[in-house]
Amino acid sequence: MTPNPYIKQFPELMSGKTVLYVHGFASSGQSGTVSRLRTVLPAARVLAPDLPLRPAEALALLSDTCRREQPSLIIGTSMGGMMAEQLRGYDRILVNPAFEMGDTMSAHGMTGAQRFSSPRQDGVQDFIVTKALVKEYRQATEQCFAGCDDALEQQRVYGLFGDGDTLVNTRPLFERHYANAIGFHGEHRMDDRSFMHSVMPVIRWIDDRQERRQRPIVYICVDALRDSRRQPRPSSQKAVRQLIERYAVFFVSADSADAAWLEQHFGVAAWHHGVFTHRPELLYGDYMVTTPPQAALPGDDGSLLAQRIVFGGAEMKTWDDMITFFDRLGGQ
Repeated sequence: MTPNPYIKQFPELMSGKTVLYVHGFASSGQSGTVSRLRTVLPAARVLAPDLPLRPAEALALLSDTCRREQPSLIIGTSMGGMMAEQLRGYDRILVNPAFEMGDTMSAHGMTGAQRFSSPRQDGVQDFIVTKALVKEYRQATEQCFAGCDDALEQQRVYGLFGDGDTLVNTRPLFERHYANAIGFHGEHRMDDRSFMHSVMPVIRWIDDRQERRQRPIVYICVDALRDSRRQPRPSSQKAVRQLIERYAVFFVSADSADAAWLEQHFGVAAWHHGVFTHRPELLYGDYMVTTPPQAALPGDDGSLLAQRIVFGGAEMKTWDDMITFFDRLGGQ
């Protein structure tokens, strides 16, 4: 079997904790996303119940599950994102949440005979969506965002929105109620790549906060990441994806307009991780990746508050060299 180039295991994340996954419409607790979660979080207990078709029953089951299991993290996709938003008091990641589920069902022809996309424990594969059921989903979505102005809830909820999602577009609605709206490169249904590049960084942030974990800080000057055509340098994106597994990575620039470039090319890893300053020598951390001396930072006289690593110099000519360097450090 060919190894999956994207999926990796992170036994240190959510170790000993319960993660509740809330699946989307016409799916089940045996979906591909559940398999990914159990693979990448081998030390976590991943719960993924098959939801009843009627939304009130599904929300009642989820609320009861939360009371009994007290999950450390809830992840909901599509319809599951809409329902997860209503499970207040827990850290939550909402992926392409269908906050207007009734309208989505009508607009995309989801009425009539349907079939579940993955097996269910009760063996049922076929079902019918009636106009009455669509109305029930409209009523369920009316409960969204109640009490979300609580300061703690604002910290606990992240919304992830794929730029290729043609089924739902609820980011503007989410942003009217929550601050943590994050775009990612992907479609409505996540694949291995979009899952690893978008969901996993957020899981890492949440677990770090819960554990009060302080990772070594790596600052990367934006000019070290891009070439003269403003394109990412070879292997720079790969390097960032690997660095965020062990380090707290921040991107440094004097121009705040670079935030859009960073999110375009480095995705979720760059969200709220840009540092825009004309005084980078004042940044306190462990490592500072900069460009060669001809574009030297102030502080090259030894006053830098982080160890300077020169990209493009004699020892670090490429980002592959940088990957090797940090691999040898082993997260120190």
